[in-house]
Amino acid sequence: MKLIMAGILAGLLAATAARADEMVFTSWGGTTQEAQTKSWAAPFEASSGIKVLQDGPTDYGKLKAMVEGGSVAWDVIDVEMDFAIKAAKDGLLEPIDFNVVPKAGLDPRFTTDHAVGSFYYSFVLAWNKGAVSGEPAGWADMFDLTKFPGKRTFYKWSAPGVIEIALLADGVPADKLYPLDLDRAFKKLDTIKSEIVWWDSGAQSQQLIASGEAAFGQLWNGRVFALEQDGADVGVSWNQNMTAADVLVIPKGSKNKASAMKFLAAATSPKSQAMFAEASGYAPINTAAKAEMPADVVKSLPDAYVDGQINLDMNYWAENRDAIAERWYAWQAK
Repeated sequence: MKLIMAGILAGLLAATAARADEMVFTSWGGTTQEAQTKSWAAPFEASSGIKVLQDGPTDYGKLKAMVEGGSVAWDVIDVEMDFAIKAAKDGLLEPIDFNVVPKAGLDPRFTTDHAVGSFYYSFVLAWNKGAVSGEPAGWADMFDLTKFPGKRTFYKWSAPGVIEIALLADGVPADKLYPLDLDRAFKKLDTIKSEIVWWDSGAQSQQLIASGEAAFGQLWNGRVFALEQDGADVGVSWNQNMTAADVLVIPKGSKNKASAMKFLAAATSPKSQAMFAEASGYAPINTAAKAEMPADVVKSLPDAYVDGQINLDMNYWAENRDAIAERWYAWQAK
C-alpha cells in the first residue's frame, strides 16, 4: 500500500513539476503573434527551460470570466492599453514585480503598476492599389463615397481609433478631439455605414485589404508592413497616423505567475524588443532597443512619422470605455 501511495505521490509531484515548467501566452494571432513567438517565446524557452504554450486570440470577456470564476488558464496576455488601465482598476490583473522585470529603459508612457509595454503602433490608412483609383490622402477620403467608391474596413470593437477617425474626417482639429463628441462621430459614420466591412482581428484586416474585398481601411501599421513583406500591392498614408500601444499583463490568479514575470522580463529586454520590431514593423517599448536594430528598420517605425501624429488618449478611453461601448454596439446593431 505504501508503495502504491508513494507511486501516486511521485506521479502527482511530476505532473505539478511539468505544469510549473509551462506557461500560456495569449495574443492576437496572425503575423503579430508569430513574431512574438519567434522573438520572445522561443528564446525564452531556450534560456529558461520553461515551455511557452500559445493561445488566442485575446478575448476580454473570456479573461474577465476566467478571473471571476477562479479558473485562469492564461498567464501572460497581450491587450490594448486602455483595457489594461480599466482591468487593473477592476482587480483583474496581478501587479508587476519590478524586482523581476527591470523597469529601467521601459518607456514610461506604456508602463504601469499592472502592465508593461508590448509594442507601440500606429493606425494608418491602407489600400489595395488594384481596387482603388487614385491615392487616398487621409481619413477624410474614407468618407468620400463619390471620389473613392467601394467597401472600407474599420476595427469592429469599441476601442480608440474609429471614433477619432470620424471626427478628424469631419473637421475636428487633432488637439480638440477629447472629450469625444459621440453625436458628431456617429452622424459622420452614418454617412458610410452601408459600405463598412468590420475586421475583428489583425489577420482579418490584412485579408480584407489583400483580397480587395475592402478597397481601403484603418489598419495597424504592422499589418501593412506584413502585407508589404509578402509582396501585396498596397498603399499606405501616414497622414494623421494615430498612436497607441499594446501592453503585456498577467491575469489575477495566474497559476504560473513566477514564470510569467520572467517572461515579461525577457520580452521587454532590449534584444527581444529589437527582434520583434524588426520582424513586425511595430516600435519597441524599451528605449535601448533601437541601438540593436538596423538603421533602415528604425526609419520605418511609427516614431519616424511624428509630423501630424496623434496620440490616442488611453486614460480617457479607460474612464469612458463602458459607456462608449454600450453606444457603439447599439449603433452597429441598427
